[in-house]
Amino acid sequence: MWCWCSWMTNIFIVLLCLRTCIAQNFSAIFIFGDSLVDVGNNNYITTLAKANYEPVGIDFGKPTGRFTNGRTVIDILGQSLGFKSFPPPYLAPTTCGSVVLKGVNYASGAGGILDKSGANYIGRISMDAQLDNFAKTRLDIISIAGAPTAFKLFATALFTVTMGSNDLINNYFILPGQSNRVPPESFIQTMVSTFRRQLMRLYDMGARKILVTNAPPIGCCPFERDFNPSSGQECVAFQNIMAQQYNSLLKHLLIELTTTLQGSTFVYADVYHIFEDIIQNYKSYDFENKNSACCHMPRLHNGLVPCLPRATICQNRSKYLFWDSYHVTETANLIIAKRILDGDFDVISPVNIRMLSKT
Repeated sequence: MWCWCSWMTNIFIVLLCLRTCIAQNFSAIFIFGDSLVDVGNNNYITTLAKANYEPVGIDFGKPTGRFTNGRTVIDILGQSLGFKSFPPPYLAPTTCGSVVLKGVNYASGAGGILDKSGANYIGRISMDAQLDNFAKTRLDIISIAGAPTAFKLFATALFTVTMGSNDLINNYFILPGQSNRVPPESFIQTMVSTFRRQLMRLYDMGARKILVTNAPPIGCCPFERDFNPSSGQECVAFQNIMAQQYNSLLKHLLIELTTTLQGSTFVYADVYHIFEDIIQNYKSYDFENKNSACCHMPRLHNGLVPCLPRATICQNRSKYLFWDSYHVTETANLIIAKRILDGDFDVISPVNIRMLSKT
């Protein structure tokens, strides 16, 4: 990628930065994923999946490309781990030189494990393409720091992967004829086998501490509720069953990879379980609405139309679980991030991220 910022000419300053980074619990954060963690990569591609306009980002201070009212889960996680700035989007022209030493965000709204996922949004960056982009950053870091220091940085960095939702929502459930042609079990097997190859490639490029989030209860998001009105006030059962089937295979995959790939720790974050707990006990989390989108065009659950300019916004965003048709509010992200950081074995295994940072 063409770099518009100048490279640091003093190699001693670069090495000092690296030593400071590695002295932290995690040297850097490299982020892969979909719209749940995109911080602006989709601003630089031709796509229908955009979040660079008001009222999106209203509690972040401005629209940035984050698909929520405020911070993402990984934004909050990084701040909790002591990072002073958010890893920048890979496609931003200023993401180059020494900036990349503390991490980069490769995530893309509508991106999926499978290349076809999200095709209904036209442009998106799939997991394979995100790995290609990281490979370029990797070479840049090796060029800046030298191989030994760079490899140490990768081994002590936190890699996060948030993928899978679009393979179900914006592939299996929505692409013409997909769910009629392919049995659910076969589709999930394809997802997992593809993801296995991708995670092994990430390991081969130096990642050792890898956080992988599972699929949330997608049948509970406002879009799926309104798209499947027969579910009434309940979550859409079949969508959630498929998510659970995928999650089960994913958990076994991560255990297998940790066992077989020397020096690796693949952490399984059970976001499905966290979401389910919030939905079932929403009042105890101080939410007043667990079903409808805060930013919406009127409908039963305000889910069929995305959060667009001039949309109606709920009066108290902190009381809503969902920000828009698919994404939760910053308030919900705070809860999820806390559980990933310090949660028990029932939601984050084999260790939580606080523990991982100390290994």
